[in-house]
Amino acid sequence: MGVQGKVKAGKGNRSGSAKPRKKRANGKAALPKGYSPSEDEEFMNTRQREYFRRKLLTWRNDILTATRETIQNLQSHSTQESDIADRASIESDRLIELRTRDRERKLLAKIDDALARLEDGSYGFCIETGEPISLKRLEARPIATLSIDAQERHERLERTYRDD
Repeated sequence: MGVQGKVKAGKGNRSGSAKPRKKRANGKAALPKGYSPSEDEEFMNTRQREYFRRKLLTWRNDILTATRETIQNLQSHSTQESDIADRASIESDRLIELRTRDRERKLLAKIDDALARLEDGSYGFCIETGEPISLKRLEARPIATLSIDAQERHERLERTYRDD
C-alpha cells in the first residue's frame, strides 16, 4: 500500500481558499450534479470514491432488479404451449435468460468485492503492482482489479499456457 500513500501525498495539501468538502449525514461525500472523475484531481479522493461507490451500487441494484423480474416471469409463465416448436422456443429463451442471470450472479460477487475495496481504501489500485488503475479503465470496468499493463501481461501468460 506504499504506492497508494505516495500517489495521495504527491498532490500536496489544499489550503487557503479551498472550499470544505460537503458531507451528508451518512458520512458520504455529496457529489455535484454531473460530476465525473478527472485526472486533474487527487487520485481516489473522497468524491471519486463516492462516485464509484454509487456507480457500483446502481449496477448492483439493476442486476438484482433484473433477477427479480426473471424469477417473476419464470413463475408466472407456463410452458403449456400446444405447439412443440413454441415450447422449444420458450425453453430456449428461458435457458438464455438463466445463463445471463448466472453470469450476473458471478458479477454481483465482483461488485461486492469492489465495494469492499472502496471501504478498505484499496479500490482503484492494481492488485499486482499497487499502481493506480486509470480512471478511464475504472469508468469502463468499475470492478477492474488490474491496471491495463498488468491485465495485458496476465492475458499473454494465459494464452501462452493455454496454447500448450
